[in-house]
Amino acid sequence: MTLRKPDKSDASSITVISIEVWIGTYLKQGVNAFFADYVLNEFTSLKTEALISDPTQFILVSENDDGIDGFIQVSSGNKAPVDGCSETEISTFYVQPRHHGKGIGKRLLDAALEHCRDHSVESVWLTTNAENSPAIAFYLKQGFEHVGETHFCIEDEAYLNNVYSYRLT
Repeated sequence: MTLRKPDKSDASSITVISIEVWIGTYLKQGVNAFFADYVLNEFTSLKTEALISDPTQFILVSENDDGIDGFIQVSSGNKAPVDGCSETEISTFYVQPRHHGKGIGKRLLDAALEHCRDHSVESVWLTTNAENSPAIAFYLKQGFEHVGETHFCIEDEAYLNNVYSYRLT
């Protein structure tokens, strides 16, 4: 397993992982047109290429012999949905489900937190679906603290998300 910064040629792989993980997290019973349209509009290679080129984004991918199996994105200048958090967010953190339990997530997170320390960030925050028990357990085990709740919204639909914070200092 290798961790590295992505380039534009990785955009389609990152996009497919995003779709795979997002669908597995939010769509437990099936896919309808509402969600299919959202996913196909939200997760595109062009949008991913733009994120890779954006200097306010720090992205690392995990790569095995066959390709990318996960990635983490740290975003600067993002206001948290609850008070007391920094403006540095772990905005996306996806590992393919078939690779869970192999240490990929921990290595990606550790590298992202080290990047934040190197840039004098005092804390980071993230949100996760309130029903995503495996992710919640992972974050708590890594030292994140539950600091509030927010909602992930698609049009007029709202889904409960937990907010977690991690102090780096």
